[in-house]
Amino acid sequence: MSSFADIKTFFNSQQERTIENLSAIYNDKKLLYDSIKSVLSHLENNHIEGKQILLKPNWVRHNIKQQDNICLCTNESFILVTVKILLEKKPKSIIIGDAPIQGCNWDKLLSYSFYNSIKLLSEQFSIPIKIKDFRKVKFDINNNKLEQVKENNSDYIIFDVGEKSYLEDITSKKKTFRVTCYNPDKLAESHKLGTHKYCVIKDIFECDTVITLPKIKTHQKAGLTNSLKILVGINGDKDYLPHHRIGALGHGGDCYKGYNLLRRYSELILDEANRNRGKRIYKFYIYLSAALWKLSLPKPEQNLAAGWYGNDTVWRMVMDLNLIAIYGKKDGTIAGKPQRILYTLCDGIIGGQGNGPLNPDPLPLGLIAFSNDSYIMDEIAGYLFNLNIDRIPLLKQAKQINKGKQVELFLNGIKTNMEEIKKKSINVIMPPGWINYNR
Repeated sequence: MSSFADIKTFFNSQQERTIENLSAIYNDKKLLYDSIKSVLSHLENNHIEGKQILLKPNWVRHNIKQQDNICLCTNESFILVTVKILLEKKPKSIIIGDAPIQGCNWDKLLSYSFYNSIKLLSEQFSIPIKIKDFRKVKFDINNNKLEQVKENNSDYIIFDVGEKSYLEDITSKKKTFRVTCYNPDKLAESHKLGTHKYCVIKDIFECDTVITLPKIKTHQKAGLTNSLKILVGINGDKDYLPHHRIGALGHGGDCYKGYNLLRRYSELILDEANRNRGKRIYKFYIYLSAALWKLSLPKPEQNLAAGWYGNDTVWRMVMDLNLIAIYGKKDGTIAGKPQRILYTLCDGIIGGQGNGPLNPDPLPLGLIAFSNDSYIMDEIAGYLFNLNIDRIPLLKQAKQINKGKQVELFLNGIKTNMEEIKKKSINVIMPPGWINYNR
Protein backbone atom coordinates (compact mmCIF):
# COMPACT_ATOMS: atom_id res chain seq x y z
CA MET A 1 0.00 0.00 0.00
CA SER A 2 1.40 3.40 -0.96
CA SER A 3 1.43 6.22 1.58
CA PHE A 4 -1.27 8.87 1.59
CA ALA A 5 -2.41 11.87 3.60
CA ASP A 6 -5.78 13.60 3.28
CA ILE A 7 -6.35 17.02 4.84
CA LYS A 8 -9.68 18.75 5.38
CA THR A 9 -9.69 22.44 6.30
CA PHE A 10 -12.44 24.45 8.02
CA PHE A 11 -11.63 27.96 6.84
CA ASN A 12 -11.73 29.82 3.54
CA SER A 13 -9.60 32.76 4.63
CA GLN A 14 -7.21 33.66 7.42
CA GLN A 15 -9.91 35.94 8.85
CA GLU A 16 -12.08 32.88 9.50
CA ARG A 17 -9.20 31.14 11.25
CA THR A 18 -10.13 32.14 14.80
CA ILE A 19 -10.41 30.15 18.01
CA GLU A 20 -14.07 31.17 18.38
CA ASN A 21 -15.05 29.99 14.89
CA LEU A 22 -13.06 26.77 14.95
CA SER A 23 -13.87 25.63 18.50
CA ALA A 24 -17.58 25.76 17.54
CA ILE A 25 -16.96 22.93 15.04
CA TYR A 26 -16.62 20.46 17.92
CA ASN A 27 -20.28 21.13 18.73
CA ASP A 28 -21.43 20.83 15.11
CA LYS A 29 -21.91 17.06 15.03
CA LYS A 30 -23.08 16.92 11.41
CA LEU A 31 -20.14 18.93 10.08
CA LEU A 32 -17.76 16.89 12.21
CA TYR A 33 -19.33 13.62 11.05
CA ASP A 34 -19.26 14.55 7.35
CA SER A 35 -15.69 15.85 7.57
CA ILE A 36 -14.22 12.87 9.41
CA LYS A 37 -16.11 10.44 7.21
CA SER A 38 -14.72 12.12 4.10
CA VAL A 39 -11.08 11.63 5.13
CA LEU A 40 -11.80 8.12 6.43
CA SER A 41 -12.92 7.14 2.93
CA HIS A 42 -9.31 5.99 2.44
CA LEU A 43 -9.74 3.43 5.22
CA GLU A 44 -10.16 -0.02 3.68
CA ASN A 45 -13.30 -1.85 4.86
CA ASN A 46 -11.43 -5.13 5.28
CA HIS A 47 -9.31 -3.40 7.93
CA ILE A 48 -12.45 -2.63 9.97
CA GLU A 49 -15.33 -5.05 9.32
CA GLY A 50 -15.16 -7.96 11.76
CA LYS A 51 -11.86 -6.68 13.18
CA GLN A 52 -10.70 -5.68 16.64
CA ILE A 53 -9.91 -1.96 16.57
CA LEU A 54 -7.63 -0.02 18.90
CA LEU A 55 -8.10 3.76 19.08
CA LYS A 56 -5.21 5.61 20.73
CA PRO A 57 -6.22 9.23 21.51
CA ASN A 58 -4.01 11.87 23.10
CA TRP A 59 -5.09 11.73 26.76
CA VAL A 60 -2.05 13.35 28.32
CA ARG A 61 -3.59 14.79 31.49
CA HIS A 62 -6.93 15.83 32.98
CA ASN A 63 -8.06 19.41 32.34
CA ILE A 64 -6.83 22.04 34.77
CA LYS A 65 -7.29 25.32 32.89
CA GLN A 66 -10.51 26.27 31.12
CA GLN A 67 -8.79 26.34 27.71
CA ASP A 68 -7.52 22.77 28.20
CA ASN A 69 -10.92 21.57 27.04
CA ILE A 70 -10.11 22.49 23.43
CA CYS A 71 -6.31 22.27 23.13
CA LEU A 72 -4.90 19.74 25.62
CA CYS A 73 -6.35 16.37 24.63
CA THR A 74 -8.07 14.87 21.60
CA ASN A 75 -11.53 16.41 21.74
CA GLU A 76 -14.26 14.12 23.11
CA SER A 77 -16.67 15.01 20.30
CA PHE A 78 -13.95 14.20 17.76
CA ILE A 79 -13.49 10.76 19.33
CA LEU A 80 -17.21 10.04 19.60
CA VAL A 81 -17.90 10.89 15.95
CA THR A 82 -14.95 8.74 14.88
CA VAL A 83 -16.25 5.82 16.95
CA LYS A 84 -19.71 6.13 15.39
CA ILE A 85 -18.28 6.12 11.85
CA LEU A 86 -16.20 3.04 12.65
CA LEU A 87 -19.17 1.25 14.25
CA GLU A 88 -21.10 1.73 11.02
CA LYS A 89 -18.40 -0.38 9.34
CA LYS A 90 -19.23 -3.28 11.74
CA PRO A 91 -16.00 -4.00 13.61
CA LYS A 92 -15.84 -6.90 16.08
CA SER A 93 -14.88 -4.62 18.99
CA ILE A 94 -13.23 -1.30 19.84
CA ILE A 95 -10.74 -0.43 22.57
CA ILE A 96 -10.02 3.22 23.38
CA GLY A 97 -6.95 3.63 25.55
CA ASP A 98 -3.89 5.62 26.51
CA ALA A 99 -1.25 5.98 29.23
CA PRO A 100 -1.41 9.59 30.47
CA ILE A 101 1.21 11.00 32.86
CA GLN A 102 1.35 9.28 36.25
CA GLY A 103 -0.12 12.34 37.94
CA CYS A 104 -3.22 12.38 35.73
CA ASN A 105 -6.49 11.92 37.62
CA TRP A 106 -8.32 9.42 35.39
CA ASP A 107 -11.66 10.23 37.02
CA LYS A 108 -11.27 13.84 35.86
CA LEU A 109 -9.82 12.99 32.45
CA LEU A 110 -13.08 12.03 30.75
CA SER A 111 -16.54 13.48 31.25
CA TYR A 112 -19.59 11.55 32.37
CA SER A 113 -21.19 12.54 29.07
CA PHE A 114 -18.36 10.85 27.16
CA TYR A 115 -18.73 7.57 29.06
CA ASN A 116 -22.49 7.65 28.64
CA SER A 117 -22.24 8.36 24.90
CA ILE A 118 -19.82 5.46 24.43
CA LYS A 119 -22.19 3.18 26.34
CA LEU A 120 -25.13 4.24 24.16
CA LEU A 121 -23.13 3.73 20.94
CA SER A 122 -22.09 0.27 22.09
CA GLU A 123 -25.70 -0.67 22.80
CA GLN A 124 -27.00 0.88 19.58
CA PHE A 125 -24.62 -1.13 17.37
CA SER A 126 -24.37 -4.19 19.68
CA ILE A 127 -20.58 -3.96 19.51
CA PRO A 128 -18.42 -3.99 22.67
CA ILE A 129 -16.35 -0.87 23.40
CA LYS A 130 -13.80 -0.70 26.21
CA ILE A 131 -12.10 2.38 27.62
CA LYS A 132 -8.72 1.48 29.16
CA ASP A 133 -6.07 3.14 31.27
CA PHE A 134 -2.80 1.72 29.93
CA ARG A 135 -0.74 2.89 32.91
CA LYS A 136 0.91 0.43 35.25
CA VAL A 137 1.65 3.01 37.95
CA LYS A 138 0.02 6.25 39.14
CA PHE A 139 1.57 8.92 41.34
CA ASP A 140 -0.38 11.47 43.38
CA ILE A 141 2.15 14.33 43.51
CA ASN A 142 0.22 16.44 46.04
CA ASN A 143 -0.08 13.58 48.52
CA ASN A 144 3.25 11.93 47.58
CA LYS A 145 1.50 8.61 47.00
CA LEU A 146 2.47 5.86 44.55
CA GLU A 147 -0.23 3.46 43.41
CA GLN A 148 -0.03 0.33 41.28
CA VAL A 149 -2.81 0.40 38.65
CA LYS A 150 -1.81 -3.08 37.47
CA GLU A 151 0.03 -5.42 39.82
CA ASN A 152 1.85 -7.52 37.20
CA ASN A 153 3.11 -7.45 33.63
CA SER A 154 0.38 -9.70 32.19
CA ASP A 155 -1.11 -6.78 30.23
CA TYR A 156 2.27 -5.84 28.73
CA ILE A 157 5.01 -7.15 26.50
CA ILE A 158 8.59 -6.22 27.33
CA PHE A 159 10.39 -5.37 24.10
CA ASP A 160 14.17 -5.19 23.99
CA VAL A 161 15.06 -3.29 20.82
CA GLY A 162 18.73 -3.85 21.62
CA GLU A 163 21.27 -2.45 19.18
CA LYS A 164 18.47 -1.53 16.76
CA SER A 165 17.51 1.24 19.16
CA TYR A 166 17.98 4.83 18.06
CA LEU A 167 19.29 5.39 21.59
CA GLU A 168 22.26 3.06 21.18
CA ASP A 169 24.42 5.75 19.56
CA ILE A 170 24.19 7.97 22.65
CA THR A 171 24.35 5.19 25.26
CA SER A 172 27.42 4.86 27.47
CA LYS A 173 28.51 2.82 30.47
CA LYS A 174 27.47 5.74 32.65
CA LYS A 175 23.86 5.75 33.82
CA THR A 176 22.90 9.05 32.21
CA PHE A 177 19.32 8.52 30.95
CA ARG A 178 16.61 10.31 32.90
CA VAL A 179 12.86 10.93 33.11
CA THR A 180 12.38 14.12 35.12
CA CYS A 181 10.03 12.75 37.79
CA TYR A 182 11.03 9.07 37.89
CA ASN A 183 13.58 6.82 39.60
CA PRO A 184 16.84 6.91 37.58
CA ASP A 185 17.95 3.50 38.88
CA LYS A 186 14.92 1.75 37.40
CA LEU A 187 15.48 3.48 34.07
CA ALA A 188 19.13 2.33 34.10
CA GLU A 189 17.92 -1.29 34.27
CA SER A 190 15.94 -0.82 31.05
CA HIS A 191 18.43 1.19 29.00
CA LYS A 192 22.15 0.45 28.83
CA LEU A 193 24.64 -0.56 26.15
CA GLY A 194 23.03 -3.22 23.93
CA THR A 195 19.77 -3.17 25.92
CA HIS A 196 16.79 -0.90 25.32
CA LYS A 197 13.56 -2.19 26.85
CA TYR A 198 10.01 -0.86 26.61
CA CYS A 199 6.86 -1.96 28.47
CA VAL A 200 4.24 -2.00 25.70
CA ILE A 201 0.53 -2.64 26.19
CA LYS A 202 -0.51 -5.98 24.69
CA ASP A 203 -3.64 -4.60 23.06
CA ILE A 204 -1.69 -3.06 20.19
CA PHE A 205 -0.57 -6.56 19.13
CA GLU A 206 -3.89 -8.29 19.80
CA CYS A 207 -5.98 -5.80 17.82
CA ASP A 208 -6.20 -6.05 14.04
CA THR A 209 -6.19 -2.33 13.25
CA VAL A 210 -4.66 0.57 15.17
CA ILE A 211 -5.78 4.17 14.64
CA THR A 212 -4.09 6.95 16.58
CA LEU A 213 -6.01 10.16 17.27
CA PRO A 214 -3.40 12.81 18.09
CA LYS A 215 -3.99 16.41 19.03
CA ILE A 216 -1.46 18.44 16.99
CA LYS A 217 0.60 20.47 19.49
CA THR A 218 4.00 21.89 20.20
CA HIS A 219 6.13 19.84 22.59
CA GLN A 220 8.78 21.19 24.96
CA LYS A 221 11.13 18.22 24.46
CA ALA A 222 10.40 17.09 20.88
CA GLY A 223 9.34 20.38 19.28
CA LEU A 224 6.10 18.91 17.97
CA THR A 225 3.82 16.09 19.07
CA ASN A 226 1.49 14.41 16.61
CA SER A 227 1.40 11.02 14.90
CA LEU A 228 4.88 9.84 15.97
CA LYS A 229 5.05 11.15 19.52
CA ILE A 230 1.56 9.89 20.39
CA LEU A 231 2.87 6.31 20.44
CA VAL A 232 4.70 7.03 23.69
CA GLY A 233 1.27 6.31 25.21
CA ILE A 234 1.44 2.60 24.28
CA ASN A 235 4.20 2.23 26.89
CA GLY A 236 2.56 1.62 30.26
CA ASP A 237 5.48 2.29 32.60
CA LYS A 238 7.49 5.54 32.45
CA ASP A 239 10.49 3.76 34.03
CA TYR A 240 11.15 2.49 30.49
CA LEU A 241 11.10 5.89 28.76
CA PRO A 242 14.33 7.93 28.51
CA HIS A 243 13.50 11.62 28.04
CA HIS A 244 16.98 13.13 28.36
CA ARG A 245 20.50 12.60 29.68
CA ILE A 246 21.60 14.15 32.94
CA GLY A 247 24.06 17.02 32.73
CA ALA A 248 24.89 19.96 30.53
CA LEU A 249 25.48 19.81 26.80
CA GLY A 250 29.15 19.07 26.25
CA HIS A 251 29.45 17.54 29.71
CA GLY A 252 27.88 14.14 29.00
CA GLY A 253 24.25 15.25 28.97
CA ASP A 254 21.60 17.09 26.99
CA CYS A 255 19.40 18.44 29.79
CA TYR A 256 20.49 22.05 29.25
CA LYS A 257 23.37 24.12 27.90
CA GLY A 258 25.78 26.03 30.08
CA TYR A 259 27.49 23.98 32.81
CA ASN A 260 26.87 25.33 36.30
CA LEU A 261 27.72 23.68 39.63
CA LEU A 262 24.40 24.70 41.20
CA ARG A 263 22.50 23.11 38.30
CA ARG A 264 24.54 19.95 38.60
CA TYR A 265 23.74 19.62 42.30
CA SER A 266 20.10 20.42 41.58
CA GLU A 267 19.95 17.47 39.17
CA LEU A 268 21.65 15.10 41.60
CA ILE A 269 19.29 16.07 44.41
CA LEU A 270 16.33 15.59 42.08
CA ASP A 271 17.61 12.06 41.49
CA GLU A 272 17.49 11.48 45.24
CA ALA A 273 13.96 12.84 45.36
CA ASN A 274 12.86 10.44 42.64
CA ARG A 275 14.51 7.51 44.42
CA ASN A 276 12.37 8.37 47.46
CA ARG A 277 8.94 8.96 45.91
CA GLY A 278 6.28 8.00 48.43
CA LYS A 279 8.58 8.72 51.40
CA ARG A 280 8.55 11.77 53.69
CA ILE A 281 11.96 13.01 52.54
CA TYR A 282 10.75 13.24 48.92
CA LYS A 283 9.30 16.74 49.24
CA PHE A 284 12.40 18.05 51.05
CA TYR A 285 14.60 16.94 48.17
CA ILE A 286 12.17 18.45 45.64
CA TYR A 287 12.21 21.85 47.37
CA LEU A 288 16.01 21.79 47.72
CA SER A 289 16.50 20.85 44.07
CA ALA A 290 14.15 23.64 42.93
CA ALA A 291 15.89 26.20 45.15
CA LEU A 292 19.34 25.37 43.79
CA TRP A 293 18.05 25.48 40.24
CA LYS A 294 16.52 28.91 40.80
CA LEU A 295 19.79 30.19 42.31
CA SER A 296 21.61 29.15 39.11
CA LEU A 297 19.64 31.87 37.26
CA PRO A 298 18.56 29.65 34.32
CA LYS A 299 17.48 30.97 30.94
CA PRO A 300 14.29 29.70 29.20
CA GLU A 301 16.19 26.96 27.33
CA GLN A 302 17.68 25.77 30.64
CA ASN A 303 15.31 23.63 32.70
CA LEU A 304 15.39 20.39 34.67
CA ALA A 305 12.97 18.72 32.28
CA ALA A 306 15.30 19.11 29.26
CA GLY A 307 12.55 21.01 27.48
CA TRP A 308 14.68 22.63 24.81
CA TYR A 309 15.96 22.34 21.26
CA GLY A 310 19.19 20.60 22.34
CA ASN A 311 17.36 17.51 23.67
CA ASP A 312 18.89 14.67 21.65
CA THR A 313 17.24 11.82 23.56
CA VAL A 314 13.46 12.02 23.44
CA TRP A 315 13.14 11.85 19.63
CA ARG A 316 15.17 8.63 19.66
CA MET A 317 12.83 7.06 22.22
CA VAL A 318 9.86 8.08 20.05
CA MET A 319 11.44 6.43 16.99
CA ASP A 320 12.00 3.22 18.98
CA LEU A 321 8.32 3.03 19.92
CA ASN A 322 7.25 3.56 16.33
CA LEU A 323 9.62 0.76 15.31
CA ILE A 324 7.94 -1.52 17.87
CA ALA A 325 4.41 -0.50 16.88
CA ILE A 326 5.01 -1.23 13.19
CA TYR A 327 7.47 -4.15 13.30
CA GLY A 328 6.85 -5.62 16.76
CA LYS A 329 5.60 -9.19 17.21
CA LYS A 330 3.63 -10.57 20.11
CA ASP A 331 6.63 -12.60 21.27
CA GLY A 332 8.54 -9.38 21.97
CA THR A 333 10.79 -9.51 18.91
CA ILE A 334 11.19 -7.12 15.98
CA ALA A 335 10.30 -8.55 12.55
CA GLY A 336 12.09 -7.74 9.32
CA LYS A 337 8.91 -6.47 7.67
CA PRO A 338 5.90 -4.44 8.86
CA GLN A 339 3.44 -6.41 10.99
CA ARG A 340 0.58 -3.89 10.89
CA ILE A 341 -0.59 -0.63 9.37
CA LEU A 342 -0.92 2.28 11.75
CA TYR A 343 -3.52 4.78 10.66
CA THR A 344 -3.51 8.25 12.15
CA LEU A 345 -6.47 10.64 12.33
CA CYS A 346 -5.30 14.04 13.57
CA ASP A 347 -7.39 16.50 15.55
CA GLY A 348 -6.06 19.85 14.40
CA ILE A 349 -9.29 21.84 14.50
CA ILE A 350 -7.88 23.57 17.55
CA GLY A 351 -4.22 22.69 17.96
CA GLY A 352 -1.85 23.54 20.78
CA GLN A 353 1.01 26.05 20.87
CA GLY A 354 3.30 27.50 23.49
CA ASN A 355 4.42 25.28 26.34
CA GLY A 356 2.98 21.99 25.13
CA PRO A 357 2.23 19.19 25.62
CA LEU A 358 0.97 19.75 29.18
CA ASN A 359 0.35 23.51 29.21
CA PRO A 360 -0.52 24.53 25.66
CA ASP A 361 -2.44 27.57 24.51
CA PRO A 362 -5.13 27.18 21.82
CA LEU A 363 -3.96 27.40 18.21
CA PRO A 364 -6.57 28.05 15.46
CA LEU A 365 -5.12 25.50 13.05
CA GLY A 366 -8.50 24.63 11.54
CA LEU A 367 -8.06 21.17 10.03
CA ILE A 368 -8.20 17.42 10.39
CA ALA A 369 -5.93 14.95 8.62
CA PHE A 370 -5.87 11.20 7.98
CA SER A 371 -2.92 9.09 6.86
CA ASN A 372 -1.52 5.57 6.83
CA ASP A 373 2.00 6.88 7.42
CA SER A 374 2.95 8.62 10.68
CA TYR A 375 6.28 9.81 9.28
CA ILE A 376 4.57 11.55 6.35
CA MET A 377 1.93 12.98 8.64
CA ASP A 378 4.48 14.50 11.02
CA GLU A 379 6.50 16.06 8.22
CA ILE A 380 3.26 17.64 6.98
CA ALA A 381 2.41 18.81 10.51
CA GLY A 382 5.81 20.50 10.68
CA TYR A 383 5.08 22.39 7.47
CA LEU A 384 1.60 23.33 8.70
CA PHE A 385 3.21 24.75 11.85
CA ASN A 386 5.64 26.65 9.62
CA LEU A 387 8.61 25.08 11.43
CA ASN A 388 12.19 24.65 10.28
CA ILE A 389 12.04 20.87 10.02
CA ASP A 390 15.78 20.43 9.55
CA ARG A 391 16.37 21.96 13.00
CA ILE A 392 13.91 19.65 14.81
CA PRO A 393 15.48 16.18 15.22
CA LEU A 394 12.24 14.17 15.23
CA LEU A 395 10.90 15.87 12.10
CA LYS A 396 14.29 15.79 10.39
CA GLN A 397 14.44 12.02 10.93
CA ALA A 398 10.89 11.61 9.58
CA LYS A 399 11.81 13.68 6.51
CA GLN A 400 14.82 11.43 5.84
CA ILE A 401 12.70 8.29 6.13
CA ASN A 402 10.18 9.81 3.70
CA LYS A 403 12.73 10.38 0.94
CA GLY A 404 11.84 8.40 -2.18
CA LYS A 405 8.39 7.37 -0.95
CA GLN A 406 5.43 7.32 -3.30
CA VAL A 407 2.92 9.55 -1.55
CA GLU A 408 -0.58 10.64 -2.56
CA LEU A 409 -1.65 13.93 -1.02
CA PHE A 410 -5.21 15.25 -0.87
CA LEU A 411 -6.51 18.63 0.24
CA ASN A 412 -10.26 19.07 0.70
CA GLY A 413 -10.92 16.05 -1.51
CA ILE A 414 -8.65 17.14 -4.38
CA LYS A 415 -5.32 15.56 -5.24
CA THR A 416 -2.56 18.04 -4.47
CA ASN A 417 1.13 18.50 -3.66
CA MET A 418 3.18 19.57 -0.65
CA GLU A 419 3.57 23.14 -1.85
CA GLU A 420 -0.22 23.64 -1.84
CA ILE A 421 -0.45 22.15 1.65
CA LYS A 422 2.28 24.50 2.89
CA LYS A 423 0.03 27.42 1.92
CA LYS A 424 -2.27 26.39 4.79
CA SER A 425 0.48 26.89 7.36
CA ILE A 426 0.21 29.09 10.42
CA ASN A 427 2.88 30.69 12.60
CA VAL A 428 2.99 29.11 16.05
CA ILE A 429 4.44 30.11 19.38
CA MET A 430 7.04 27.50 20.35
CA PRO A 431 7.76 26.31 23.93
CA PRO A 432 10.12 28.59 25.89
CA GLY A 433 13.14 26.32 25.31
CA TRP A 434 12.57 26.37 21.54
CA ILE A 435 12.33 30.10 20.93
CA ASN A 436 15.89 30.17 19.52
CA TYR A 437 15.85 26.70 17.92
CA ASN A 438 16.70 28.15 14.46
CA ARG A 439 20.14 29.20 15.65
